[in-house]
Amino acid sequence: MIDLRSDTVTKPTDEMRKAMAEAEVGDDRYGEDPTVRRLEELYAELVGKEAALYLPSGTMANQVALRSWTSPGGVVLAGKNQHLVQFERAGAAKNSNIQFGLIRETDGELRADDLIEELQLQVHFGLEVSLVCIENTHMPSGGRPWKIDHLEELKAAIGTIPLHMDGARLFNASIATGIKPSEYASLVDSVMSCVSKGLSAPIGSILAGSEEFIARARTERQILGGQMRQAGVIAAAGIVALETMVDRLAEDHRRAKLLASAVADRYPECGLDPNAVETNIVVFEHKDPSSFLNYLRGNDILAGTISPGKIRLVTHKDLDDSSVEQALRAISHAP
Repeated sequence: MIDLRSDTVTKPTDEMRKAMAEAEVGDDRYGEDPTVRRLEELYAELVGKEAALYLPSGTMANQVALRSWTSPGGVVLAGKNQHLVQFERAGAAKNSNIQFGLIRETDGELRADDLIEELQLQVHFGLEVSLVCIENTHMPSGGRPWKIDHLEELKAAIGTIPLHMDGARLFNASIATGIKPSEYASLVDSVMSCVSKGLSAPIGSILAGSEEFIARARTERQILGGQMRQAGVIAAAGIVALETMVDRLAEDHRRAKLLASAVADRYPECGLDPNAVETNIVVFEHKDPSSFLNYLRGNDILAGTISPGKIRLVTHKDLDDSSVEQALRAISHAP
């Protein structure tokens, strides 16, 4: 089967499996796992932060960040379609007792004027805005990366309010734009990235920020049940991911643009602009998603939806050009 459902379906590379088998380990609860420490230090260096923390998943990394920045009753400003809002099972309400102030997104970004309007509304009602969250790349908009000047404008608009970046696919954004992860991260107070999506490690995400923030986050990770022991066995794959799998993301981006062109040709009414597909995700509207998905499955291709009427195709390292060519042929005849 050709699997276009997500980049989370990737399998670890042979180099990762070897590193996992040979990993030096210790008890991470006591800070004694050298492989976990190396992964955390490597990520912190890549994003230009003082410290980092290894967690089992991107969702937990986001939830830990929320708990580390906020207090019950606080308000978090975020885009209405962000992963933190739509795809984490109302975890923010259950785990942090906060409420969201939701902002419309423009090409996956929060524009400064829209954010200021929402911020003023919250202040008018006497509510404390504890945090602002963004997503880079922004999955629901089709993996759109943030423009650095727009992020600079947003940072200036929020003043001293902390800014958290859900950078699950930050390295995709970096490859697509040429902007280093550290340049993006210099404009936020905390950032997390997944090594288990396009980078193909089997498990894990990493959260980074100041030493003080990561100390709080370490406590919150334990509270949420994310504390690990001899985690170097899985952290070793994350090291290989960061060291060897970033540059090849460009191949995923190239193949996604091919899929986007095929979709636009087959469904000109869906409004998809292939030129707007910059990373590895294609999202488009379809009047009958089930018929499309069933047709693809009949041609040994898996895909999925992200909301009613919206289909998602995701490229990753376990696809090759022949796989994509098969998908292109199927899309050209799909209902």
